[in-house]
Amino acid sequence: MQRHSADVIREYGPFPGIECVHGVTFDGRSIWLATGETLTTLDPESGRTGRSVDAAATAGTAFDGQHLYQIAGKRIQRIDPETGDVLATIPSPSEDDDSGLAWAEGTLWVGQYEGRKILQVDPWTGDVLRTLESDRMVTGVTWVDGELWHGTWESGESDVRRVDPHTGEVHQRLELPTDTGVSGLESDGADRFFCGGGPSGRLRAIRRPTRHA
Repeated sequence: MQRHSADVIREYGPFPGIECVHGVTFDGRSIWLATGETLTTLDPESGRTGRSVDAAATAGTAFDGQHLYQIAGKRIQRIDPETGDVLATIPSPSEDDDSGLAWAEGTLWVGQYEGRKILQVDPWTGDVLRTLESDRMVTGVTWVDGELWHGTWESGESDVRRVDPHTGEVHQRLELPTDTGVSGLESDGADRFFCGGGPSGRLRAIRRPTRHA
């Protein structure tokens, strides 16, 4: 397993009116922040927040190329990003432990915090298709170039991990500074990960290592 210190390349926030950053996703242009009662856009270059849509948003967020998905307690909502309308819902794998959310391979990937798991979920039925075990509390989840990454946050320590999508084996760890939490996690599809900072109200960009780093 490769183990490195995370290279924090930019910090965003705090933001006016935002006390906590939960889920994080990226639509190719804007970052979306789940901030409790809204989903709010952030320009990754200027660092300025933009428009918001009302949504229960205290956990993971994902984008499938057209719609947003948001964990909302006992359900996962599919949301129109233009209007904020809830178009469909499926049951959440758990009522109160689901944390991160990602879209990949036509399915949703759900992190479970205290359960220390990542679940692959059918986006139409909510059925669990695959379960991966972790030895740490799981927060954000993301995919990039066929790689599965997730955040951890436990006992004041956080890291971002690349794991085998079939076995859950840890291949690489990027360790954040002590007392720097990772809530949501998202890739920009290139060389950055965006890490939600939970109750700090901040977002951090860390460098994604090359495949052979």
